[in-house]
Amino acid sequence: MNRFGRLTTSRFGKLTAGKYDLLITGVGGQGNILASDIAGEVALAAGYDVKKTDTLGMAQRGGSVISHVRIANQVFSPLIKDGEVDILLAFEKLEGVRWTGSLKPGAIVIMNNYAQPPLSVSLGVDRYPTDKEVQNILKQRTDRIYMVAGTPGVTKLGNVRTLNIFMLGCLSRFLPFKIEAWKHSILEHLPERLHKINTDAFELGRKEIKNVHVG
Repeated sequence: MNRFGRLTTSRFGKLTAGKYDLLITGVGGQGNILASDIAGEVALAAGYDVKKTDTLGMAQRGGSVISHVRIANQVFSPLIKDGEVDILLAFEKLEGVRWTGSLKPGAIVIMNNYAQPPLSVSLGVDRYPTDKEVQNILKQRTDRIYMVAGTPGVTKLGNVRTLNIFMLGCLSRFLPFKIEAWKHSILEHLPERLHKINTDAFELGRKEIKNVHVG
């Protein structure tokens, strides 16, 4: 870490600390849990200790889904403490904003620029924040915010269900794990007929995050 308590990075943008506390957020149906499983497997293959836990809030109805993935030489608890999240991977904007208070100062936020308003917004009880408001909230904790066009990208590929793999492609730019390990774990979880489109989604995510000035 530098003298401000922030995680340092290499010139390619990868985290260089010895531990990585990753929080993945989204809504039911976006594939959060598969993404957290894959991230954990890749870290295990690299020789790290990994603990993870998932919380589903009415996930089948579009409720919140949160995954804690803790990666280090030794991990004792699967839950990340408030203020200790190194990377927030948000599949939906509001779900990401809800966890701002859990971010470490200078944390990395990778956010899919996609809104799925909750029922309270649809009923007119609450208001969905604007993009400027989202960024202002996040900037209270960090200026390392990467808004990616995940949903439009995978829609063009032909399968919106590959969003989770797209987001892992973005994430892979920041973690010191081999690309071959990411792809191996992804393909192990999917039937052969889905291999190519998910490989394409992963590569698209890596390209997208590079285009928003990583490193």
